[in-house]
Amino acid sequence: MAGERLIDKVVWLTGACGGLGKNFCKTFIREGAKVCVTDLDQSMITATVKELNSAANTMGAVVDVCQRPSILAAVSKIVEHFGKLDILVNVAGGSLYTPSKVQDIDENSWDKVVDVNLKGTFLCSQAAAEQFRRQGRGGKIVNVSALAGRWLGSLAGCHYTAAKAGVIGLTRHLAYELGPDGIYVNAIAPTITFASQRTVDLWNDRSEEYKEKIISQIPLRRASTPEEVAAGVIFLCSDEASYITGVTLDINGGRFFS
Repeated sequence: MAGERLIDKVVWLTGACGGLGKNFCKTFIREGAKVCVTDLDQSMITATVKELNSAANTMGAVVDVCQRPSILAAVSKIVEHFGKLDILVNVAGGSLYTPSKVQDIDENSWDKVVDVNLKGTFLCSQAAAEQFRRQGRGGKIVNVSALAGRWLGSLAGCHYTAAKAGVIGLTRHLAYELGPDGIYVNAIAPTITFASQRTVDLWNDRSEEYKEKIISQIPLRRASTPEEVAAGVIFLCSDEASYITGVTLDINGGRFFS
């Protein structure tokens, strides 16, 4: 039942201090899981762990998702602290304060967005899969893609769209290759969610006409809430999704039908 679906599961979240990541952490704890909060900045990690207010069920670690040694050190720390790893949620990503217009995207901006969103998802998934195999009990990976990966980005540029489309392809391939080891790999593709100040600022920078156009494209006529997106992640990590792997769950209010 809801509230008891992930008792004692150990969850590693990247990008855990951002708007979506923090909401995911809170939801996992409510479902009985133990959570490792990872991000780039120690002060943000410390603040997030404190906000979660569940000392026995949380820990933190600094991780650069583009650096394999940093990732492996975090996995070792998680296993040392909690004794195992059951779930990885790859949240780290976004447009990372880069330009959105094609003509304004320089090579460094392209590399930054693709590396964090796509390379980071691969490296962390690879490390988690290695740990799952060592434990011999399988595991679950959920990758955060976006509606952009299905269609196009409303607030971000083509480099973000390309990276998130890559995450969907990576999810399918990993699911196929890792399935025999009992490792499930799925993704979510949410539309605009006002989970972070950055998203709010990008939205507010758009004209009223543009915002009305976007909302009119959503049959439910509203943006999603962070809690609605988190519910999709929890479902994919639970036993209720025991025969689901390689899918991308569209959480978009009907804005795009795959």
